[in-house]
Amino acid sequence: MAPVKVFGSAAFTNVARVLVCLEEVGADYEIVDIDFHVKEHKGPEHLARNPFGQVPAFQDGDLMLFQSRAISRYVLSKYKTDEVNLLREGEGDPEESALVDVWLDVEALQYDPAMSSVFFQHRVVPALGGTPDESFIGESVEKLKNVLDVYEARLTKHRYLAGDFVSLADLSHFPEAHYFMELPYAAVFDSYPRVRAWLEDLFARPAVKKVVSLMANDFSG
Repeated sequence: MAPVKVFGSAAFTNVARVLVCLEEVGADYEIVDIDFHVKEHKGPEHLARNPFGQVPAFQDGDLMLFQSRAISRYVLSKYKTDEVNLLREGEGDPEESALVDVWLDVEALQYDPAMSSVFFQHRVVPALGGTPDESFIGESVEKLKNVLDVYEARLTKHRYLAGDFVSLADLSHFPEAHYFMELPYAAVFDSYPRVRAWLEDLFARPAVKKVVSLMANDFSG
């Protein structure tokens, strides 16, 4: 069976989200880089894969997918085993699967926008020759604190967000957190010991370590 293809560099957080799922299930995959410098992502070949001209795109035989969380769910569903069931599907308890969905939505709609906004202003804007909007960064950090208040309370009751089991809802957080922890604003996590311990748990997973190494290689390259 041919390996699945992931289009886009591991340095992109949305690509890293897909890669960690592939690593968790032990699936064979190939990373196909898309050259943003020559606007390959806006060319007809890539637009046929992802009509928004973004990454990742994902190919499994004749199936082509885009949107990282949808791809992640596909991967975890297709390669699910009794030992690796990060969606909690088929467990006989629909509550667990529903809670994975809830906290994955929270990650996408609450956590990710705040974190990515800070990273974009602090790292990307200067790289493009602009000046970071410190006011906007401050607002985003405050939004992040509001999210972390909720997480701290949740993690007081459970080891992971959806319950006492690791799931996609947890793993989906790591790409943005990896970059955020290198920013001067990372000290915000010092006020949230259970959140910090939860992240340290995630970063200790072999699949996450592997993808972090890929992110570092692609980012430096």
